[in-house]
Amino acid sequence: MISIRQRKGVKTTEVSEDYAAQEANVKLENKLPSGCTTRRLWKLLSFTVGGTIALCIGLLTSVYLATLHENDLWFSNIKEVEREISFRTECGLYYSYYKQMLQAPTLMQGFHGLIYDNKTESMRTINLLQRMNIYQEVFLSILYRVLPIQKYLEPVYFYIYTLFGLQAIYVTALYITSWLLSGTWLSGLLAAFWYVTNRIDTTRVEFTIPLRENWALPFFAIQIAAITYFLRPNLQPFSERLTLLAIFISTFLFSLTWQFNQFMMLMQALVLFTLDSLDMLPAVKKNLKTGSFFNRLGKLLVHLFAVLCLTLFLNNIIKKLLNLKSDEHIFKFLKAKFGFGATRDFDANLYLCEEAFGLLPFNTFGRLSDTLLFYAYIFVLSITVMAALAVTFHNLSDSTRQQSTGQMGKCTIILKPETAYNLIHTILFGFLALSTMRMKYLWTSHMCVFASFGLCSPEIWELLLKSIHLYNPKRICIMRYSVPILILLYLCYKFWPGMMDELSELREFYDPDTVELMNWINSHTPRKAVFAGSMQLLAGVKLCTGRTLTNHPHYEDNSLRERTKAVYQIYAKRSPEDVHALLRSFGADYVILEDSICYERRHQRGCRLRDLLDVANGHVSLSPRPGRDSWRRGSSLNLCTLQNDGLNRVPSFTAFCGTPGSGTSVTAVGTAEGTDAGASCQIEQLCL
Repeated sequence: MISIRQRKGVKTTEVSEDYAAQEANVKLENKLPSGCTTRRLWKLLSFTVGGTIALCIGLLTSVYLATLHENDLWFSNIKEVEREISFRTECGLYYSYYKQMLQAPTLMQGFHGLIYDNKTESMRTINLLQRMNIYQEVFLSILYRVLPIQKYLEPVYFYIYTLFGLQAIYVTALYITSWLLSGTWLSGLLAAFWYVTNRIDTTRVEFTIPLRENWALPFFAIQIAAITYFLRPNLQPFSERLTLLAIFISTFLFSLTWQFNQFMMLMQALVLFTLDSLDMLPAVKKNLKTGSFFNRLGKLLVHLFAVLCLTLFLNNIIKKLLNLKSDEHIFKFLKAKFGFGATRDFDANLYLCEEAFGLLPFNTFGRLSDTLLFYAYIFVLSITVMAALAVTFHNLSDSTRQQSTGQMGKCTIILKPETAYNLIHTILFGFLALSTMRMKYLWTSHMCVFASFGLCSPEIWELLLKSIHLYNPKRICIMRYSVPILILLYLCYKFWPGMMDELSELREFYDPDTVELMNWINSHTPRKAVFAGSMQLLAGVKLCTGRTLTNHPHYEDNSLRERTKAVYQIYAKRSPEDVHALLRSFGADYVILEDSICYERRHQRGCRLRDLLDVANGHVSLSPRPGRDSWRRGSSLNLCTLQNDGLNRVPSFTAFCGTPGSGTSVTAVGTAEGTDAGASCQIEQLCL
């Protein structure tokens, strides 16, 4: 059974006979005081119980993830430098600004240091608040300084507890979205259980705490929940205004906390545009939606083509006028990824060779199937897609003739606007995750919501039972409650022992090489020294030592990408004079070389950093050449200070060279020349 609610401005309405009978029954029940009172009490009790469970499950998830983080690193027992090193890659860079604000004598000096920063990129002053999404670090540092908690809570714990607290909000928002779609809080409970049991594929917060997505996704989930509620018909004016405020605030916070927010907003716009074009939103009727089926379909395609062309045109014009190049590496990556030709572009190939930006691994579906999530998702998705196609055909068909002859349109499928909104959302998320593994966290969390909603939805079970001629209202009630409960029992039985074992397993952070490196830098280099090296390691140098960097992992700036490529020439097949000149042009005093790059085994041949540099420099062809590694070898985390020996010969480095097999990165203190640990090394020896 379906009813299509007619839009405003149309005199006739299309309502099925079953739906009219249900409306009459509802009106009759409303006239009965005892029935009304009982129904209100039941709704109040259900809302109280469901809301309490939502808050509890969110808090329990937060505590569970925080405990895993503590058990994995022994975070409460390790040294401060080890805690900071545990914030890998760009996570360390973001946390360094929180630390910088706390160490500033006053808030105004802290703000000034962020707005006129000359330590993140050497020989350049940048506005960090404009370049990076670090408003959350600034806000937390202000809170920590203002609140009377310094004696009871260390700064790092205030930071990480805030992130784990946001996870509680995230799970609660997913719970509420599923509840709104299905009409029962049992659906939200199942969504939360699936989120936790599929933790490997739904979140990575416990080991990448400061990552921007961990700040942003909770607000994105709140926005989806608010839009889901807003799309309900016949909202009261106060509820509608309150929901719009929630949408605005959550969208604003989401945009502040993630540099990729524009792509998510584009997806949101595409979802709403599609729903409006297919006449699935309760909005005012447009000229686009009149005429015969082929006429309306033609208008829709023309409209879609015009919108896309206008979007691309305005995007290119604005970029050229403002000279914006911050996202051009993404389009180069997408062009190469989807087979529009090979490229020598270093940035595009750097993304292509990372597993996180590759296709979604097939074993992901095996893990999702173990919890029955994937099977339930496919079941619900199939039914809702068929319903959406039927409603789309009905909406695009010629209903004017039926209205003029007084015929009442009858449909057999219900597709609520909020259901259609989440359906298109999950499809777009799915395509995004399948094409780029790093984006799977958007899809898998929404997959939990969508699958749990479908199993608890009376409309889904009604469609299924009618299709097999077993329709009965009692059967619908039995199916929508018994199936989720059985799945919850299965999840508890299968995964509870494993979760308890996980919570009882104790490990400890261990990275003595990097700890010794950071301690050596703090003890033996000037405070104003400039360091060059890989983006990932330099973020840790910035956090642990406060030294100035040549480059860093926030890769969204074009000039920084060019600088990073230049610094990485230390691993390329370049002359010593060229590399020395490049590094000195950025003011580098020290360069850190990493064994993991010189001896790289993580990537296959052709995807190692030195291979990408050779391709970009035109030293080799695009296809890898057999035996091309024979001219390279490396040494473990060499720490070299740039200097010219004053003679008219090859510029040289004074190097602290770790002894191979010693198990340590830096084995010397003081000056390297004349010590047993190292000697003056020419630059070409660094990767020979």
